[in-house]
Amino acid sequence: RKVEKSNEEWKKELTEEQFAVTRLKGTERPFSSDVCSRFEPGIYACVCCDTLLFDANTKFESSSGWPSFNQPIEENAIAYHKDETHGMIRVEVTCNVCDSHVGHIFPDGPEPSGLRYCANAVSLKKVEETHD
Repeated sequence: RKVEKSNEEWKKELTEEQFAVTRLKGTERPFSSDVCSRFEPGIYACVCCDTLLFDANTKFESSSGWPSFNQPIEENAIAYHKDETHGMIRVEVTCNVCDSHVGHIFPDGPEPSGLRYCANAVSLKKVEETHD
């Protein structure tokens, strides 16, 4: 499944901040969301297309100012792209279904992966279903 919409269609469905982050590859201010400090069970989905991206069981306190996870819910839920913006070389993570910008991945997370998926909270929405 692939979700493709024009920017005008996305603008009608998303808030201004959600659009700026998910469609224009923006970044929300650090510590601007209470999602960083919430650790209840559940699943986080893409705010644009409802694709399940992360299980709360893999969420951890990174002190980075953004919600952080050590792995996606499914290997193919996330796509990876080289990002050379802002004078840095990083790896951008996007939703594999709608290409929504989620955040970046860094090699400083906890085991078992050793990775930190640093996500913009506005790119995610909490859903109550659990992943089987």
